[in-house]
This record gives sequence, structure tokens and C-alpha cells, in this order.
Amino acid sequence: MTHCYSMKMLLLLTTLLTATTIQAGKFKNFKVSTYIRAQDVARMEDDKFLKSTWETVSSQVDLDKIYLETHRDAFIVPEKTLLKVKKFFLSKGLEVGGGITFTRSEPTDFETYSYAREEERQQVKYISEYTAKYFDDFILDDFFFIDLKNDDEIAAKGNKSWTEYRLRLMADAGRELVVNPAKAVNPKVKVIVKYPNWYDHFHGLGFNLEEEPSYFDGIWTGTETRDPASAQHLQNYLSYNIMRYFDNVAPGRNGGGWVDAGGIHMSMDRYAEQLHLTMLSKTPEIILWNYMQLAEVKISPNMRAPWQSVGGNSFRYDDMVAPFTKDGKTITPTTMARFANVTLHQTDKLVGLLGNPVGLVSYKPYHSSGEDFLQNYLGMIGLPMDMHPEWLADRQQILLTQQAAKDPQIVERIKQQLKKGGDVIITTGLLKAITDQLADVVELYCGDLKAIVNDFGMAGKSEREFIIPQVKYFTNDAWEVVRAGRPLRGGVSGYPILLRDTYSKGMLFVLTIPDDFGNLYDYPAGALNVIRRVMSKDVGAYIEGPSKVSFFPYDNKTMVVENFNDNEVSLRVVVNAKVKALRNLLTGEQIPPVEVQYSRYRFFGYSDTQTVFDIKLAAHSYVGLGY
Repeated sequence: MTHCYSMKMLLLLTTLLTATTIQAGKFKNFKVSTYIRAQDVARMEDDKFLKSTWETVSSQVDLDKIYLETHRDAFIVPEKTLLKVKKFFLSKGLEVGGGITFTRSEPTDFETYSYAREEERQQVKYISEYTAKYFDDFILDDFFFIDLKNDDEIAAKGNKSWTEYRLRLMADAGRELVVNPAKAVNPKVKVIVKYPNWYDHFHGLGFNLEEEPSYFDGIWTGTETRDPASAQHLQNYLSYNIMRYFDNVAPGRNGGGWVDAGGIHMSMDRYAEQLHLTMLSKTPEIILWNYMQLAEVKISPNMRAPWQSVGGNSFRYDDMVAPFTKDGKTITPTTMARFANVTLHQTDKLVGLLGNPVGLVSYKPYHSSGEDFLQNYLGMIGLPMDMHPEWLADRQQILLTQQAAKDPQIVERIKQQLKKGGDVIITTGLLKAITDQLADVVELYCGDLKAIVNDFGMAGKSEREFIIPQVKYFTNDAWEVVRAGRPLRGGVSGYPILLRDTYSKGMLFVLTIPDDFGNLYDYPAGALNVIRRVMSKDVGAYIEGPSKVSFFPYDNKTMVVENFNDNEVSLRVVVNAKVKALRNLLTGEQIPPVEVQYSRYRFFGYSDTQTVFDIKLAAHSYVGLGY
């Protein structure tokens, strides 16, 4: 009896402790963390600097964890300082992990260590051991690649291509110089590699997505999209899309996203959107890069975008900069830390209502190139992307870009998908790459001929002219679903934008991609609506309206629609089922369907099995919906 009672009390105590631990987190659905660079950790030997920066940061953003970097740019934080700073943050109730950046000189073109030089290999090994000694988990910042072509690397490469050499070199280096040495020092340490946002170019510098996730204890994802006009030209949607891709590369082992202050000069909204999109992926943690940005990037009136004056925005600058009360004190926000805190608490209320993300599967084999980052542009025209490194045979539709040409079995896979009655959507980039092999399915040609177009006929007109590749086909063997010319109506020629052909029980579509991917945003709404409708079979719904509006569906009949335009947009949400209403997930508002006329054309209008809803979204705003 006593033993039974003791066991019950122990179970009750355990339950209460677990509940307390869960409730002790600042957020309900994820952790929020930050990262301190090695040089800044070293500065924290000064008590005044340590305490004053913490006061600034902690007063404006709720943190669950902090990562202390031990090495960057050939500098190692002294043991005494490292232990002092670690103790300080533990005393503040934070989890504390470690970090490493394997650079010799960031200012010199991100100069990395030379993994063909034994003395530098030993230095990498020592840094890993040193870090494992003080932390039970540490993360490699996104420089675990090699960008050197010195004489030692040239000699070691031999007759291999740089990609072949670097992939093998870095896969081995991660195991031999980082993970194994760290675990020899601290058997319980978890070693995590953070991958940056330029995933389509990884293999060229040695990031090995095929092998490294199998022996690192986890991976992390760079979701910084910053200013699309900057060097990388990354589209907003990448902040979500790359999370989903890495989730599929390492299921259950992608620990979180990572966003910096890049792009905040455009507006507070641009920074907030990156945080918000990262968390729409349902990731368990986000790292706010970095601690000193949270402490020192000051709020400026220039961060208030013009559309804020119109009102109705999801991210409200005036609310974020207003004084607030915390722990009985009135605080006036001073840095970007406040933007992060408000955005993440706001997003936390939504993501707990969402299921698992779903989308149109796009097959990107490991180490593949071609039509780089195209899926992010497609996400910005309302196609929900779900990128996978392996072929999925259980979907109704598969999207294949030029990247899929990396798979020598790609045409056979296309045939299998079509024979079972599924759809295959290929881009003009892939068509060019596999024209001869694909002829066994359909005889099409897309060479060097171009067309200038601006008129999409019944699908509308674009506001500017742009260049597309010409797709050639045999009349009555393939059919144009969407076409364009200059002009098309009353003109002399037109060219396929979406082409359809049949094979066995399935349909193959060719989606024309403009020479400048950004011209996808110039496709008129009428053309985009047809494209979205065609590609919605695995998703259950789609949106109608202009470009630069993204659609995020989930498996529990919920969705998020987000407007990246600088103006309000009118949209339609089309559900591929009969439902009574849409509900706003946060307000509970019930949105009734609109009456529409049904069409007998399968690619245009609506069928009697669909339900249509009208919504409006303010500039740079989102809404969560369910049915």
C-alpha cells in the first residue's frame, strides 16, 4: 500500500514537473533562441557589457535558449570567459548550447579552413573537442564547406571535378574531424550542422545533403531571405520552402530555422515576414541571429512602410514600437528585438491551430542543379511547394524542374506516374534537358527560339512585355491550356504557357518558365488561376488572384493565405469539395461561400464539386482559414 501510494505520488510529481517545464517556455508551440558570436562572447568578460546587453535584449524579446560560439575567424574564446558567460545565462533560466564557425577570415570572401592541409584539419578537430568539452549540444554555423582552390586543394582534387572532390572531402571531414572527436570527449554531445539558404548550390562547395544528415545528430536551416535585390536574389517564399525541403531531407531531425536582420532596412514587415514564414513550416525552434543585432539594431521610423498608413496589416509597426508593460515595468522598445517578439507571439497563436504542411510535390534529386531556386518563385505565384530529395510514388501530381534531369531514371519514373493515372508537370527547363529521352512519351521541342509576349487572350494581359521560350508540338497530339502572344487576340502567333498531353491513363503538362523567373509575377491573374487549379489535386484547395500571394495548406483542412504585395488584394479561395463555410482561425468569423456559375470545361471556371469564397487581404498581411 505504501509502495503503491509512493509510486502514485512520484507519478503525480513527475506530471506536475513536466507540466511546469512545458509552461515555463515563453511560447506554446516552439522555442525562441539567439546566438552570440565568439568575438562577442569574449567581450562579455566585461561585466558591464554582459549585463547591459542582456538587459536590453531580455526586456524586449522572450528567449528560451542561447548558443555561445567558441570559434570564428581563427579566434577561440578563452575557457575562463566561456565558463563565466555560460554560468551567467544559465542563471537567467536559459538553456545554453555551443556554436562553431569554421572560418579563418569572413572578411576575405568567407575564407574557410583548408581540409587538404593536415595542420588545419587538426585545428578543426581541436575546436570540435574544445566545444564538446563545455556543451552537450553545439551547432555549426553555415560555413562547414570549402571555398579554397589553393595548391594543396588542387593537388588533392586530382582528376575529379571540384564538386566530386568537395562532396567527398567534406562528408568525410564532418565525421572524422567534428562528430567523432566531439563524441570521444563528450559521448552525450549532440552535433548539429546548420545549412544556409543557397541550397541549390550546396554540392559545388561540399555541403553533402545526402550523407551528412545521416551522421550529424541534427540539421538546422537558414531561412534568411533578406532583400531580394541583394546578391542572392532570394524570394520571400524561400523562408518557408527551404524549411520544408530540409524537413524532407532529414525527417524529424531538422531542428529549426535561422533569421537575421538582413532586409530590415526595407521595412519592419520584411523582417517579420521571414520569422513568420519560418514558423509556418511548424518547426520546433527559431534562432534570432544574432544577439548583438537584437541589442544594437535600433528601431527607426524608416522601418515603417508606406502601407502601414492604410491600416489593416498583420504586422503593425505602431503597435510594435508602443510602450508596453513587462514584469511590472513600462518599457519603450528600442531595438529590432521587439519586432521579433511581437511577431513570434502573434504567429504562435496561429501555428498551434495548423496541421502538418502539405503541397505540390517537387522532386529535386540530391546534388542537382538547374532552374535554380525556381520553386520559390512558384510559391510566390500561389503554388504550395513541397520539395523532396527522393521520388514519391504515392501522389496524384509531381512537379519536375530541370533539377530532375540529374536522375538517370527520370523518364521511366514519369512513365510510371502517368501509367497509374497521375499527372506530371514539367518545366521548359527540364524539357530542354531531356527532349530526346522524353520523346518516348511525347514529342516536344524547346530549343533556343524565344518569343516576346504580353497578351494571354481570355486569361488577361500582363502589364509589361517579357521573353519566354517557344515550345513546339504536333497539332492534335498536344493541346494548349494557356497561351500568350504579342498580341494574341487579333495577332499572328501564340505560344504555350501551359501545354497538355496524354499518355496511358495520365496527363503530362509543360509549364513555360520565362527567361527571367521574376516575370512569372507578370502572368495575369486569369492565367495563374488556371495553373493553380490544374496543380491542386493533392492539396484540396487553391487561390485565385494576382501574383505575390502565397498559399500554405495543411492536412487538417486549414490554410494560411499571405499577401506580399504593397497593396490590398481581392482573392478567391476555391475548395475542391462542398463545404458550408470558411472560418477565420483566430477570430472565429464564418465566411459564407459565394454563388458561382458552373463550367463544363475542366480547366476553366468551377465544377459543381467545388466551393468558392471571396476574401480581401491588406498589404503584407495573412489570414488563417479552416473548413
